[in-house]
Amino acid sequence: MLKGALAILKTLHDQGHEAYFAGGAVRDLLLEKGISEIDIATSASPQEIEQLFPKTIPVGKQFGVIVVVQDTNHYEVTTFRKEADYVDGRHPTRVSFTDARHDVERRDFTVNALFYNPFTEEVIDYLKGREDLERKLIRTVGPPQSRFQEDKLRLLRALRFACQLDFEIERQTYQQVKEHASQLTQVSWERIRDEVLKILTGPDPSRGLKLMSDSGILEVILPEIAAMQGVQQPPQFHPEGDVFVHTCLMFELSQERSETLALEILLHDVGKPPTFIIKERIRFDGHADLGAKMAEEICRRLRISNQQIEEVVDVVKDHLRFIHVQEMRESTLKRFLRKPNFSDHLELHRLDSLASHGKLSSYHFCQEKLEELSQEAMRPKPLINGHDLIRLGLEPGPLFSEILSAIEDFQLEGKLSSKEETLDWVKKHYL
Repeated sequence: MLKGALAILKTLHDQGHEAYFAGGAVRDLLLEKGISEIDIATSASPQEIEQLFPKTIPVGKQFGVIVVVQDTNHYEVTTFRKEADYVDGRHPTRVSFTDARHDVERRDFTVNALFYNPFTEEVIDYLKGREDLERKLIRTVGPPQSRFQEDKLRLLRALRFACQLDFEIERQTYQQVKEHASQLTQVSWERIRDEVLKILTGPDPSRGLKLMSDSGILEVILPEIAAMQGVQQPPQFHPEGDVFVHTCLMFELSQERSETLALEILLHDVGKPPTFIIKERIRFDGHADLGAKMAEEICRRLRISNQQIEEVVDVVKDHLRFIHVQEMRESTLKRFLRKPNFSDHLELHRLDSLASHGKLSSYHFCQEKLEELSQEAMRPKPLINGHDLIRLGLEPGPLFSEILSAIEDFQLEGKLSSKEETLDWVKKHYL
């Protein structure tokens, strides 16, 4: 990544253009963090960039953005620019090219408004971004009201950077986040999804949820999660507190988490607020089934992929099955253990238990069974198929699924082991 960026910078410098590493890459270099991408800002025009490099992609040429491809890596090379007339709460309708000093004024936060020349090791800092890095402060470039009116996604990005960098948000900046929170939905749900997932998979998702709640953003984009706050749980099972506290604690107890697992943690108890009832104790009857439906609706709102939605809904729907896992029929247990996403089921259960009663007997039971059972034992080769049933004289239809499922149950439980005895069983019960 660095080698290609240096080559691009050298080419631009050799042709007399001003060019620097820009934005998050500079911030992370100064913080001595890992860099996943490097953006470059330059005085070269988009046309000049295209002429200088053999392989380019005009992803936003009208805005001065050209992607330069070097050794399969992609680098955004952007002409110094000024922006004006944000009409959709996200994108400018007018761009004019300028110099480095004016370019930084269009950027979101001071810590992202830094340039760096790796050849001279010079940091170009027009807006005291280095000072804010040292103070661990997220502050907008210029008046926060103006920055958030230009681009509403910055409201969520402020929270994300605070969590990602373990920084505080400057007082006036945070006040404007609160005042503009209701306008966030002017941004596309795809953009909102990306920021939410970065928070949930980042280093401090619990703090991210609390900041979203305190700022009013959570109520705007995820009201079902905001509704968890204040929903008490039976203290004998949940001494930690309400549903929101429980969910935040699960995030705190998790280490690295995929986007899918993060969504499963967030949504596993989303059905509790609407099913809350007090009988002999606080109960949430049917919350897993309702929660699965709500999880699907929320994921579709966030434009989550169909594959991820399927996995999230499955985990939310089945997260209470661990209560009875040690009493399950052998066939039922094996079917559960062989789910392709069972690792998520198991990890969610571990976190769910640790963030409540602390008992891990079901978790350890499943781990032992997974070590004990081979893939063949959990997913044996079918003893017969539909063609065998037809040869016995049975008519194809829904009955076939019932028969084959029953046979697999017996096979998983060791009650049927050969084709001959299976065919005899079918003849006895269905002919």
